[in-house]
Amino acid sequence: MAEVAEPAERLVLPPQVVHIVEDDEQFRLSLLDLFQALDIEAEAFEDAASFFARASTAASGCVLLDVRLPSVNGIEFQAKLTGDGYDLPVVFMTAHGDVATSVTAMKAGAVDFLEKPLRTKELLDAIKSALYLDESKQQERAHRMEMRTRAEALTPREIQILGLVASGLMNKQIAFELGISEIMVKLHRGSGMRKMRAKSLAELVRQFELIG
Repeated sequence: MAEVAEPAERLVLPPQVVHIVEDDEQFRLSLLDLFQALDIEAEAFEDAASFFARASTAASGCVLLDVRLPSVNGIEFQAKLTGDGYDLPVVFMTAHGDVATSVTAMKAGAVDFLEKPLRTKELLDAIKSALYLDESKQQERAHRMEMRTRAEALTPREIQILGLVASGLMNKQIAFELGISEIMVKLHRGSGMRKMRAKSLAELVRQFELIG
Protein backbone atom coordinates (compact mmCIF):
# COMPACT_ATOMS: atom_id res chain seq x y z
CA MET A 1 0.00 0.00 0.00
CA ALA A 2 1.44 3.37 -0.99
CA GLU A 3 2.42 5.71 1.83
CA VAL A 4 0.07 8.68 2.16
CA ALA A 5 1.94 11.94 2.71
CA GLU A 6 0.86 14.01 5.68
CA PRO A 7 -0.25 17.58 4.95
CA ALA A 8 2.47 20.19 5.39
CA GLU A 9 2.45 21.95 8.75
CA ARG A 10 0.93 25.40 8.40
CA LEU A 11 2.69 27.92 10.60
CA VAL A 12 1.12 30.98 12.17
CA LEU A 13 2.25 34.16 10.42
CA PRO A 14 2.04 37.86 11.39
CA PRO A 15 -0.95 39.79 9.95
CA GLN A 16 -0.49 41.03 6.40
CA VAL A 17 -0.51 44.80 5.83
CA VAL A 18 -0.62 46.77 2.59
CA HIS A 19 2.06 49.45 3.03
CA ILE A 20 1.01 52.42 0.88
CA VAL A 21 3.85 54.77 -0.05
CA GLU A 22 2.34 57.78 -1.83
CA ASP A 23 3.17 61.49 -1.51
CA ASP A 24 -0.25 62.72 -2.70
CA GLU A 25 -2.17 63.01 0.58
CA GLN A 26 -5.65 62.93 -0.93
CA PHE A 27 -4.89 59.88 -3.03
CA ARG A 28 -3.13 58.21 -0.09
CA LEU A 29 -6.19 58.69 2.14
CA SER A 30 -8.54 57.45 -0.59
CA LEU A 31 -6.53 54.22 -0.81
CA LEU A 32 -6.71 53.81 2.95
CA ASP A 33 -10.47 54.28 2.83
CA LEU A 34 -10.78 51.71 0.04
CA PHE A 35 -8.80 49.04 1.90
CA GLN A 36 -10.62 49.76 5.15
CA ALA A 37 -13.97 49.31 3.39
CA LEU A 38 -12.76 45.96 2.07
CA ASP A 39 -11.42 44.89 5.49
CA ILE A 40 -7.83 44.84 4.22
CA GLU A 41 -5.32 46.08 6.79
CA ALA A 42 -3.29 49.01 5.41
CA GLU A 43 -0.85 51.64 6.60
CA ALA A 44 0.16 54.80 4.72
CA PHE A 45 3.48 56.64 4.38
CA GLU A 46 4.07 59.95 2.61
CA ASP A 47 7.62 59.15 1.45
CA ALA A 48 10.46 56.66 1.64
CA ALA A 49 11.97 58.20 4.78
CA SER A 50 8.78 57.74 6.79
CA PHE A 51 8.43 54.13 5.62
CA PHE A 52 11.97 53.15 6.56
CA ALA A 53 11.66 55.00 9.90
CA ARG A 54 8.48 53.18 10.92
CA ALA A 55 8.18 49.87 9.07
CA SER A 56 9.78 46.74 10.49
CA THR A 57 11.93 44.36 8.42
CA ALA A 58 9.78 41.60 9.96
CA ALA A 59 6.64 43.11 8.42
CA SER A 60 4.33 40.91 6.39
CA GLY A 61 2.17 41.98 3.45
CA CYS A 62 3.21 44.07 0.46
CA VAL A 63 4.15 47.60 -0.64
CA LEU A 64 1.89 49.66 -2.90
CA LEU A 65 4.44 52.14 -4.19
CA ASP A 66 4.24 55.32 -6.25
CA VAL A 67 7.05 55.53 -8.79
CA ARG A 68 7.61 59.27 -8.36
CA LEU A 69 8.41 60.11 -4.75
CA PRO A 70 10.27 63.09 -3.30
CA SER A 71 13.99 62.46 -2.64
CA VAL A 72 13.92 58.73 -3.47
CA ASN A 73 12.06 57.48 -6.53
CA GLY A 74 10.23 54.18 -6.66
CA ILE A 75 13.00 52.21 -8.34
CA GLU A 76 15.55 53.43 -5.79
CA PHE A 77 13.05 52.62 -3.04
CA GLN A 78 12.68 49.08 -4.39
CA ALA A 79 16.46 48.59 -4.35
CA LYS A 80 16.77 49.97 -0.79
CA LEU A 81 13.92 47.73 0.33
CA THR A 82 15.91 44.67 -0.74
CA GLY A 83 19.23 46.03 0.48
CA ASP A 84 17.89 46.82 3.96
CA GLY A 85 16.50 43.32 4.49
CA TYR A 86 12.80 43.82 3.74
CA ASP A 87 11.17 41.00 1.82
CA LEU A 88 7.87 42.58 0.82
CA PRO A 89 6.44 42.14 -2.70
CA VAL A 90 6.01 45.48 -4.50
CA VAL A 91 3.12 46.74 -6.62
CA PHE A 92 4.03 49.94 -8.47
CA MET A 93 1.61 52.69 -9.46
CA THR A 94 2.26 55.74 -11.60
CA ALA A 95 0.48 58.60 -13.36
CA HIS A 96 3.24 58.64 -15.98
CA GLY A 97 3.36 55.64 -18.29
CA ASP A 98 7.04 54.75 -18.69
CA VAL A 99 7.87 51.47 -20.39
CA ALA A 100 11.57 51.55 -19.43
CA THR A 101 10.75 52.13 -15.76
CA SER A 102 8.13 49.40 -15.72
CA VAL A 103 10.56 46.93 -17.30
CA THR A 104 13.21 47.81 -14.69
CA ALA A 105 10.69 47.38 -11.88
CA MET A 106 9.43 44.03 -13.14
CA LYS A 107 12.96 42.71 -13.67
CA ALA A 108 13.70 43.64 -10.04
CA GLY A 109 10.78 41.49 -8.92
CA ALA A 110 7.77 43.82 -8.85
CA VAL A 111 4.43 42.01 -8.86
CA ASP A 112 2.70 44.55 -11.11
CA PHE A 113 2.98 48.06 -12.55
CA LEU A 114 -0.34 49.94 -12.50
CA GLU A 115 -1.21 53.22 -14.20
CA LYS A 116 -3.28 55.93 -12.51
CA PRO A 117 -6.15 56.45 -12.34
CA LEU A 118 -6.25 52.99 -10.77
CA ARG A 119 -9.03 50.61 -11.68
CA THR A 120 -10.32 48.96 -8.51
CA LYS A 121 -10.43 45.41 -9.86
CA GLU A 122 -6.96 45.68 -11.36
CA LEU A 123 -5.61 47.09 -8.10
CA LEU A 124 -7.22 44.41 -5.95
CA ASP A 125 -6.04 41.63 -8.28
CA ALA A 126 -2.47 42.94 -7.98
CA ILE A 127 -2.72 43.24 -4.19
CA LYS A 128 -4.17 39.73 -3.96
CA SER A 129 -1.26 38.36 -6.00
CA ALA A 130 1.26 40.25 -3.86
CA LEU A 131 -0.25 39.02 -0.59
CA TYR A 132 -0.37 35.45 -1.88
CA LEU A 133 3.31 35.68 -2.84
CA ASP A 134 4.15 37.17 0.56
CA GLU A 135 2.29 34.40 2.39
CA SER A 136 4.22 31.75 0.46
CA LYS A 137 7.54 33.44 1.25
CA GLN A 138 6.62 33.94 4.91
CA GLN A 139 5.64 30.27 5.22
CA GLU A 140 8.94 29.23 3.67
CA ARG A 141 10.95 31.46 6.03
CA ALA A 142 9.01 30.31 9.09
CA HIS A 143 9.44 26.68 8.06
CA ARG A 144 13.18 27.19 7.56
CA MET A 145 13.48 28.73 11.04
CA GLU A 146 11.54 25.80 12.52
CA MET A 147 13.89 23.31 10.84
CA ARG A 148 16.93 25.17 12.14
CA THR A 149 15.47 25.13 15.65
CA ARG A 150 14.98 21.36 15.41
CA ALA A 151 18.52 20.93 14.05
CA GLU A 152 19.96 22.71 17.10
CA ALA A 153 18.96 19.65 19.16
CA LEU A 154 21.11 17.34 17.01
CA THR A 155 24.51 16.13 18.19
CA PRO A 156 27.53 16.73 15.90
CA ARG A 157 27.52 13.03 14.97
CA GLU A 158 23.80 13.07 14.15
CA ILE A 159 24.28 16.12 11.92
CA GLN A 160 27.17 14.37 10.19
CA ILE A 161 25.25 11.14 9.60
CA LEU A 162 21.98 12.79 8.58
CA GLY A 163 23.90 14.98 6.14
CA LEU A 164 25.38 11.88 4.53
CA VAL A 165 21.97 10.19 4.50
CA ALA A 166 20.48 13.25 2.80
CA SER A 167 23.29 13.18 0.21
CA GLY A 168 22.18 9.69 -0.82
CA LEU A 169 24.59 7.35 0.99
CA MET A 170 23.37 4.05 2.45
CA ASN A 171 24.03 3.05 6.08
CA LYS A 172 26.81 0.65 5.04
CA GLN A 173 28.52 3.38 3.01
CA ILE A 174 28.24 5.88 5.86
CA ALA A 175 29.74 3.34 8.30
CA PHE A 176 32.71 2.81 5.98
CA GLU A 177 33.08 6.57 5.39
CA LEU A 178 33.16 7.37 9.13
CA GLY A 179 34.92 4.24 10.34
CA ILE A 180 32.11 3.20 12.68
CA SER A 181 29.75 0.24 12.84
CA GLU A 182 26.57 0.10 10.79
CA ILE A 183 24.62 -0.39 14.04
CA MET A 184 25.92 2.96 15.35
CA VAL A 185 24.95 4.61 12.06
CA LYS A 186 21.40 3.26 12.44
CA LEU A 187 21.18 4.45 16.06
CA HIS A 188 22.36 7.99 15.25
CA ARG A 189 20.20 8.10 12.12
CA GLY A 190 17.07 7.03 14.02
CA SER A 191 17.70 9.47 16.88
CA GLY A 192 18.39 12.33 14.50
CA MET A 193 15.30 11.71 12.37
CA ARG A 194 13.13 11.64 15.49
CA LYS A 195 14.53 15.01 16.58
CA MET A 196 13.93 16.43 13.09
CA ARG A 197 10.46 14.78 13.02
CA ALA A 198 11.30 13.46 9.57
CA LYS A 199 9.04 10.54 8.67
CA SER A 200 10.83 9.62 5.44
CA LEU A 201 14.11 10.06 3.62
CA ALA A 202 12.46 12.46 1.16
CA GLU A 203 11.30 14.68 4.04
CA LEU A 204 14.78 14.62 5.60
CA VAL A 205 16.33 15.70 2.28
CA ARG A 206 13.90 18.64 2.04
CA GLN A 207 14.73 19.65 5.62
CA PHE A 208 18.47 19.62 4.97
CA GLU A 209 17.95 21.72 1.84
CA LEU A 210 16.26 24.33 4.03
CA ILE A 211 18.93 24.42 6.75
CA GLY A 212 21.94 23.88 4.50
